[in-house]
Amino acid sequence: MTIRRLPDTLVNQIAAGEVVERPASALKELVENALDAGAKTIDIQLRDGGRTLIAVSDDGRGMTGGELELAVERHATSKLPDDDLVHIKSLGFRGEALPSIGAVARLTLTSRAEGADGAWTLTVEGGRKGEAHPAAHPQGTRVEVRDLFFATPARLKFLKAPRTEQAHAVEIVNRLAMAHPGVSFTLSDGSRHIVRLAPAQGDLFSQRLDRLGQVMGRDFFDNAIPVEAVREDVRLTGLIGLPTLNRGNAQQQFMFVNGRPVRDKLFFGAVRGAYMDFLASDRYPYVALYLEVPADAVDVNVHPAKTEVRFRDPGLVRGLIVSALKHALSDAGHRASTTVSAAALGAARAEGVRPSAFGQMQSRPPQASVPRGLMDRAAAFQAPLANLDRTPSVRPEPRDVEAEGVDHPLGVARAQVHETYIVAQSADGIVIVDQHAAHERIVYERMKRAMDEGGVPGQGLLLPEVVELDEASAARLVRRADELKALGLVLEPFGDGAVVVRETPAALGAVNARTLVRDLADDLAEWGEAAGLKDRLADVAATMACHGSVRSGRRLNAEEMNALLREMEATPHSGQCNHGRPTYVELKLSDIEKLFGRR
Repeated sequence: MTIRRLPDTLVNQIAAGEVVERPASALKELVENALDAGAKTIDIQLRDGGRTLIAVSDDGRGMTGGELELAVERHATSKLPDDDLVHIKSLGFRGEALPSIGAVARLTLTSRAEGADGAWTLTVEGGRKGEAHPAAHPQGTRVEVRDLFFATPARLKFLKAPRTEQAHAVEIVNRLAMAHPGVSFTLSDGSRHIVRLAPAQGDLFSQRLDRLGQVMGRDFFDNAIPVEAVREDVRLTGLIGLPTLNRGNAQQQFMFVNGRPVRDKLFFGAVRGAYMDFLASDRYPYVALYLEVPADAVDVNVHPAKTEVRFRDPGLVRGLIVSALKHALSDAGHRASTTVSAAALGAARAEGVRPSAFGQMQSRPPQASVPRGLMDRAAAFQAPLANLDRTPSVRPEPRDVEAEGVDHPLGVARAQVHETYIVAQSADGIVIVDQHAAHERIVYERMKRAMDEGGVPGQGLLLPEVVELDEASAARLVRRADELKALGLVLEPFGDGAVVVRETPAALGAVNARTLVRDLADDLAEWGEAAGLKDRLADVAATMACHGSVRSGRRLNAEEMNALLREMEATPHSGQCNHGRPTYVELKLSDIEKLFGRR
């Protein structure tokens, strides 16, 4: 078989398969070119999800007729003036996008250079380039891509429905818009605007917050925590959501490296590690981070689509992200997201009442009337709790509840409902606290502090507890006895299939040692022998904290409830339990008045 050189048309089609996977890929390349040209306004039109038309207009520097002819040649670019592939400061640099698109579509470029007297236009159809000729156009460039993949019909079979392809295009535009908040973006499908983002104003932080709120939603805008950290020559800034603002996938996690949107496994792993103490494994936080690194410390020439990067020191970057996010979450204190109260109001809104078109409350038909006896039960509920003073106090010192007032962030306790929830009155509303979830977080933070200070102190049991297990579980616990001792749990083998517990962590107080040991044995079986407890300290501490916290169904007196509230206010991350669920719901007085139709 004779070796031969492939024709240029086929070479361009092969290259197009790497660069242009779908309409959104072509759109990404065109918008990046507009940004590299210094555009401040970018207007995009799509038809059939980009299959029949992708049009991108910008007000950038533009091109001359000669530059137009070079722009559609392979590996022709203005972005590497000194042939340096290390210090890349532009989004594009490979010179492959326009010739690749022209090889599989009908491409038309019309451009007028800054300060030029007239514009020029040029067409490329299925790889065949025409000649540039004069045209009428304002400063900037307009690129039209029609009939994408007409020259390679087999690729059309892999495209999804127009709505799906349009969704991918919207995602691309949103990512680039978040990276460049000072630029105006619009995207339409010919009948309506799908994306309309005005240029953000103010300093860079204000611009980013405004743009992120436009793209990621008002909930993120209201519940975002600023992040800023520097380590060596690497700078990290951005905004992250409170742990109680989460979702079931990672679609709202974004990272930008030197202004370039990227998808990087290191980033997703670092975010997971930072939120490990606050979220269950199947929940994901809202995150938008901007990383600025020296050009020679990151390689963006990894993939033709330029969505992947490689760091010279990945350990430094990961450590910076984890520590910065943990520090920001710690500064948030006991704060929980506003979506918690909004969800509570939505769930609590009476079915018999609905808002009218004018925002007032209207009653539904008489069949939704109040059941007989409800008012009597409501009056009985408001009566003072019986035998409250005879409830034994545990550890907190007595407080003068009335003297405390209601000016604390979480207010002052007024009642306990169903022996599970604490109802507190704040200066401008009420706070409902899940006593078990709140105390679980407090105990967990105590244990983490103790571990950081050298180990969790144990408390000896007056009568050692013998716990019977299966032989495999007992053996696993005995093999980890030294590691468990550092956590305040001292146990020894007690024949086949049993252990004797002599000390439990002091931070847990009175705890059921039998149940705790059995749960830890189950955890060890799940993690396997390869996982050392030092690598799973957070999981072990979370299991222990759950056993050492105030249980649901336990009656608390006023002093105990207020002591719990004050400790929540002083404990970092107490707005959510160890699984990311909220520990309290705050309802403002104005929200309650709306609920009852008072405003």
